[in-house]
Amino acid sequence: MEAVTIPVLQQMKRDGKKSIGVVAWDYPTTIFAEKAGVDFVSIGDSVGANLLGHSNPLQVTLDEILVFCKAVRRAATRVLVSCDMPYGYLQEGIDSAMKAAVRIVKEGGADMIKLDASADFPEVVRAMTKAGIPVFAQFGLTPQTAMRFGIPYSSQNSAGAQATAEAAKKLVEEARMLEEAGAVALDFTNSGPVAGKAVVEAVKIPVIGGFGGGPWLDGRVRLAQTVLGYGEKWIDSKTDTYFNTAKGTVQAFEALVADARAGKQIKG
Repeated sequence: MEAVTIPVLQQMKRDGKKSIGVVAWDYPTTIFAEKAGVDFVSIGDSVGANLLGHSNPLQVTLDEILVFCKAVRRAATRVLVSCDMPYGYLQEGIDSAMKAAVRIVKEGGADMIKLDASADFPEVVRAMTKAGIPVFAQFGLTPQTAMRFGIPYSSQNSAGAQATAEAAKKLVEEARMLEEAGAVALDFTNSGPVAGKAVVEAVKIPVIGGFGGGPWLDGRVRLAQTVLGYGEKWIDSKTDTYFNTAKGTVQAFEALVADARAGKQIKG
């Protein structure tokens, strides 16, 4: 397979070919995803809550996320590697964000850096672009921005699905602003079919989304743990996923315990 570069990802949009990425944090998962044909792997700050046991993603540190970025980079030979900038550096201003970005690229080996809430900090996107650091700009409808757009938000009824024509217009303006600032791609959170389609048509760079996204976008990104059904919530979950690793893992450990207690030879 052809190595995926930023120009390749952007050409996929022009060709009408959907791009696909996974949020992953480790060496073996990256190898599996690359063999399966994904286009990029994103090291998300979600690693804090999902793998490290933090109470929320905002607690993950730069040093912590760099460990996972390095692991993914070692495994990635064909896919693009994107890494989140942890919370705080962007909010503290250009100097703080630039120092963190240099570490993520130089030490972590990231091909591009995802900046959450980047529509509020276009000056940082411009500064990073000027320094030659590719920006994967996250923006869209979150509980915070939904209030700004006058759209009710709840976990059961996502703001993206309720986007009005006026909200879509504002989101298009933000997308164009981020493109002008130099972003190489957009991560549109909770796009919904109305705003999502409008933004895709308004910009030349790829518009990719996870939660609240759909076929109206140029590409999708999915948490590897969700694809694999790996996590405590999947043990008894009735929700469809591509695989249920959690249930299978519990069963494997149960079999190990049973064999050991019965004095049987351990498999493998």
